[in-house]
Amino acid sequence: MYHYPPVNYIEPVFRPPSEANSLILQVTNGCSWNKCTFCEMYTLPQKKFRPKPQQEIEAEIKACAAQLGAVRRVFLADGDAMALSFKRLKEILLAIKTHLPTVTRVSSYCLPRNLNNKSVEELAELRELGLQLMYVGAESGNDQVLEKIIKGETYQSTLDALMKIKQAGMKSSVMIINGMGGSVYSKQHALDSARLVNAAQPDYLATLVLFFREGEEHFINNFGGDFKACSQRELIEEMQVLISELNLERTVFRSDHASNYLVLKGVLGRDKQKLLSMIDGALNYSDTVFLRSEKGRGL
Repeated sequence: MYHYPPVNYIEPVFRPPSEANSLILQVTNGCSWNKCTFCEMYTLPQKKFRPKPQQEIEAEIKACAAQLGAVRRVFLADGDAMALSFKRLKEILLAIKTHLPTVTRVSSYCLPRNLNNKSVEELAELRELGLQLMYVGAESGNDQVLEKIIKGETYQSTLDALMKIKQAGMKSSVMIINGMGGSVYSKQHALDSARLVNAAQPDYLATLVLFFREGEEHFINNFGGDFKACSQRELIEEMQVLISELNLERTVFRSDHASNYLVLKGVLGRDKQKLLSMIDGALNYSDTVFLRSEKGRGL
């Protein structure tokens, strides 16, 4: 029987698909940046960014220890736990280590800018205390696209953060958004995203498709007037460029989010040709390649 964690969540709460079985510990509310025009995650009034008081976090950790029993993994929510100082993060991890000793991995979303005030040595110390995996929403490696979506990051700032994570001995999971540049910037978006990922060599790489539950008018208005959404075929062609350009040693790749038309899974570069064959089959309407219908897609 599932037991709902004794945590005072401010809804909605988001987490990566791979953290489905993790204890979601909400240490901040919302996102400290919260300007990305494609993101609809933290737009509700109650999601205004604020750190949760340390006393409240520790009380919830103790309550989870008493009510949930053995906990294997913890995900630090919301979208911006790494906005907390090194000192605050260390206190949280020490509390987890003390009261939830069965935890084998702690993970968090990570905005690249929030590593500017944390040294490699500090990150390594956090890793020793259990923080082992950072989910980095790079979205694109193309500076023009990043500027248009008001990401507040560049190719270089994202790469610097990913390299700092690697130097600290942590693992990284990078997200690229298929269709983020629309059809006008599609090829350069794919090429520069591949260039970023090749330079970083992350442990995990995932893609999802640009998707709007509440309409795309706000996004288009801020993009600058030259955004044209990619068709299904253009999205798959963009993935073909991305995968073709990737030169990875051993990165687990997933393109199985519910927003994707074409589900791709493998290890790159071992499975590169297999994935390209699947993409080729999709572009040539092969009966052996399954594409999600519009009704089957979502967030």
